[in-house]
Amino acid sequence: MTLQLVRATENDLPFIMATERREGYDAFLGRWDEARHREAFADAGHVYLVGIEGSSPIGFVILRGWASAERVTLVKRIAVVAPGRGQGRMLLAAAIDRVFVETDAYRLCIGLFPDNHRARRAYEAVGFTAEGIARGSAFFNGVHRDELVMAQLRPEWEKRRAR
Repeated sequence: MTLQLVRATENDLPFIMATERREGYDAFLGRWDEARHREAFADAGHVYLVGIEGSSPIGFVILRGWASAERVTLVKRIAVVAPGRGQGRMLLAAAIDRVFVETDAYRLCIGLFPDNHRARRAYEAVGFTAEGIARGSAFFNGVHRDELVMAQLRPEWEKRRAR
């Protein structure tokens, strides 16, 4: 089955909010209330993408800095309904392609907690490179936590696409 990546609408908010609230996600994913999601939808700098296999949504990606003047885009959040099946990696790879094809972004970055080894392996598999630890940069569940910053640059993406 192939993955279709579509631009989300506010009608997708119940799916997005339910997915980010799945059991176990609260420790590393983050979640917004409906008002915060609606703010992001109204902001042209945010883009929500939903991955669909067959007729079912499998996950979503929130991108911040879409088509920014600085040419830097952040993967703010990515989540899938059924982790451990490769869908997150497939969803992220499709989102990376969308960013570099549809915008003139030079840098695409993502942050994760340093102890989230599963996410790191998935991000590395689709071309991200670890750059270092941003100490105390993530305010999560009322606590400042360190964040591993990873990025992929346009020339790296182009080189991988040419293979």
